[in-house]
Amino acid sequence: MRMRRRHRKQDEETTYWLSYSDMMAGLLLTFVLIIALTSLHASVRYDQKQEELSAKTAALDDEKTTVLAQQAILDKQAAALSDQAEKLKAQADQLATQESVVDEQKAALSAQQQQLAAQHELLDQLQAAMAAQQEQLDNIIGVRQDLIQALKKEFEDSDLSIEVDEKTGAIAMDSSVLFELNKSELKDSGKEFLDAFLPRYVSILLAPEYRDYVSEIMIEGHTDTQGTYLFNLSLSQERAYSVAEYCLSDTNNVLTKEQKSALEGVLAADGRSYSSPVLDEDGEVDADASRRVEILFRLKDEEMIRKMVEILNSEAKEEEE
Repeated sequence: MRMRRRHRKQDEETTYWLSYSDMMAGLLLTFVLIIALTSLHASVRYDQKQEELSAKTAALDDEKTTVLAQQAILDKQAAALSDQAEKLKAQADQLATQESVVDEQKAALSAQQQQLAAQHELLDQLQAAMAAQQEQLDNIIGVRQDLIQALKKEFEDSDLSIEVDEKTGAIAMDSSVLFELNKSELKDSGKEFLDAFLPRYVSILLAPEYRDYVSEIMIEGHTDTQGTYLFNLSLSQERAYSVAEYCLSDTNNVLTKEQKSALEGVLAADGRSYSSPVLDEDGEVDADASRRVEILFRLKDEEMIRKMVEILNSEAKEEEE
């Protein structure tokens, strides 16, 4: 009995421990399964996460590439905008400079217009003055022509063989009639010639209608080209003086005191040596014709007015240009 009980007790203990070990083995297996499943699930989740991460990394790389490309485009656009900004600034500076130049040109144009207006006004004044002077000159020229015509009419039928220059009214007297060769003392024939010439010449030049216009009666001596200039200058001066002296001398009875007195106010004498020789048809010096005494007249203000008209004409042309 005791043995049976011992055997039964031992069997029960053995069964107990077997059941317990089975249970523990089951639990262990369960834990192992759980761990395996957990590990598998974790591995699957890890692979999924890894794939997701790879996909996100790839997407991020794509986005990064896209961003870099866009950044490059933006950089180019920024550079282009910067260049455009610089160009715009340069254009703005150039425009400002051009505006400044335009303003200066406008100011210069305005000044030129004012100057032009002033010049036009001056031109009008000059033209008016020129017209007045021209009218006065025309009057004087008319007087000169009247004098020339009166002299030509006076001497055209005379025996003195005198020719009156149609342009100047100058009268040339042959020196051989007045003087011996290289001499300055009047010959008797010269005095006779002057006695016949002077009353008729002076009566015209000092006539009431012309007297106020005549400013000078000039006696000019001329020589040929033989000899030195100074010798001929002295000779021509002395001959002109001899004629002038005879015109005013007391021995001259062909002129009245009144005429002589009037001549003293206008008569002048000068020698020209051979500075104005007379040329023949071949252009050679005509010695006989060059030896002469000329008597000519000048009208009051004639030269001054002529010069003034020339100046006014030249200034008017410059203003028009």
